[in-house]
Amino acid sequence: MKSDIEIAQSAHMLPIVKIAASIGLTEDDLELYGKYKAKVSPAVARRLADRPDGHLILMTAINPTAAGEGKTTTTVGLGQALAKLGKKTAIALREPSLGPSMGVKGGAAGGGYSQVVPMEDINLHFTGDLHAVTTAHNMLAAIIDNHLQQGNSLNIDPRRITFRRALDMNDRALRSTIVGLGGKNNGVPREDGFDITVASEVMAILCLANDLTDLKVRLSRMVVAYTHEREPVTVADLKVAGAMAALLKDAIKPNLVQTLENVPAFIHGGPFANIAHGCNSVQATKLALKVADYVVTEAGFGADLGAEKFFDIKCRFAGLKPSVAVIVATARALKLHGGADVKSLSTENLKALDKGFANLERHIENVRKFGVPVVVAINRFPTDSAAELSLIAERCQNANVRVALSEVWAKGGDGGRALAEAVLQAIESEPASFHPLYPVEMSIKEKIATIAREIYGADGVDFTKEVENTIRQYVKLGFDKMPICMAKTQYSFSDDPALLGRPTGFRITVRELRVSRGAGFLVAITGEVMTMPGLPKEPAAEKIDVDGDGKISGLF
Repeated sequence: MKSDIEIAQSAHMLPIVKIAASIGLTEDDLELYGKYKAKVSPAVARRLADRPDGHLILMTAINPTAAGEGKTTTTVGLGQALAKLGKKTAIALREPSLGPSMGVKGGAAGGGYSQVVPMEDINLHFTGDLHAVTTAHNMLAAIIDNHLQQGNSLNIDPRRITFRRALDMNDRALRSTIVGLGGKNNGVPREDGFDITVASEVMAILCLANDLTDLKVRLSRMVVAYTHEREPVTVADLKVAGAMAALLKDAIKPNLVQTLENVPAFIHGGPFANIAHGCNSVQATKLALKVADYVVTEAGFGADLGAEKFFDIKCRFAGLKPSVAVIVATARALKLHGGADVKSLSTENLKALDKGFANLERHIENVRKFGVPVVVAINRFPTDSAAELSLIAERCQNANVRVALSEVWAKGGDGGRALAEAVLQAIESEPASFHPLYPVEMSIKEKIATIAREIYGADGVDFTKEVENTIRQYVKLGFDKMPICMAKTQYSFSDDPALLGRPTGFRITVRELRVSRGAGFLVAITGEVMTMPGLPKEPAAEKIDVDGDGKISGLF
């Protein structure tokens, strides 16, 4: 059996100018990055502004497990299947971070015969967008420390600098650092630390900005510190929004690549879903909707994180109206949610499967709360028994939700025809009436409690004393009328990763609250979620190599 990278390297890619032509774009609309990658000029979005949007299809999933769900693979496969049915289709995905690529999660280019290519480029440096975000972020960090060194005219309290540094790599040793050591000429000593780049507010801003002008406005609003009088200090106060935007002027342009079956794919932006809002850029999604009749996009991790943020943050800000949501599930993962041992997932276990279905059922209920119809995709594994697949279909039927078997990993678009037909039927027969879960005018506590109750099934929310103080400060500063970006473990509806299935009788604890004023939301950090992950005992980087001709191996 071929590995993902072997399949990708044997693909017949078309020149990207031909892919662009299939959706009405010319070579003049592109900025080429070699033969198979390109950025799309901002002029295209302006030119197509009056064109009606296509249908937006969200791909989400149950809570992820060690068994695997295959959300990105299903996204790509569904796009390929829709194209095989004669539909003008495009895909919109996030860019992978080098942290997971070199760590444990793996890439974000799909798998098997449902991948976006060139896979190696996409999973490594791609067009340099993440490097640009890292550079802009750390330039701002340098400006803050230089301001302290050069007299601190803004009266910044070094103990209340909230803006940390960033690196696009899992590196636990940098979570907490001390900077400015070595004497007076080396700066003002203070505590600092690093977040992974995809958790940076700069990344969130890049993905939510409508254009370069909006980007500068959002960067200007970023709160990076507080004065000794506890007044906020912004990027506008430091006068570097223009410089940051200059570093991001190319990164803000959507990237165009293709799938293994030559379906256009816009891959742009990459905020994490458990510590950020987990969606690709607004610009890429909007552009895809103008050039295609059906656009398949993805939100990170399970629907409790990615889909909720997609609906309550991205769709709210961008004015998007999704037509349908697809929830990916596997028999293996549902058995794990039902209490089966991870080592026995290849063995038929109808009891565990039936119990674990409760996780999927909760996600179905949650998505419907946004007024969006649901289709369940059963991502088939070779070890799934006929009885297990039949049980899932029966339970879905009892839940009055469409369900289809997906075999896109093994068969590409052909393996997703049933899923594509179910999605088209849902769009045609169940018109969406999308609406966010809550109004932003609610209080901070009410918004967090609404998400915890309606999406997680929690009995309530507890706030630490520090968070209570922060809430009072944010209300005073007028930061309270923004959506909430929940930072929570992806493995459970609760803030405890060990509580699988559909837990009940639990409460959520918010231990920290941060303002991302430029992005336009508040980040509520729960449980043990960290904004700088660590590497596993055997990082994926140990298997990656390149030969003398530049051919990469071991990359998934």
